[in-house]
Amino acid sequence: MTIEVTVKDNNVEQALRSLKKKMQREGLYKEMKLRKHYEKPSLRKAREKEESIRRVRKLNRRNND
Repeated sequence: MTIEVTVKDNNVEQALRSLKKKMQREGLYKEMKLRKHYEKPSLRKAREKEESIRRVRKLNRRNND
């Protein structure tokens, strides 16, 4: 997984903003946070199940409106 950002007109600030947006969209910040410490497989499954339930509830709320 390679994220590339081109610097145009020596505008480094714009390139950094673009890089941060791409990293956010790819979910790298979340993955770095999760991999910072070891997570037991049982806790990982429980977390993933909770995330799945949240996603389903969120989709149901959007569809009901």
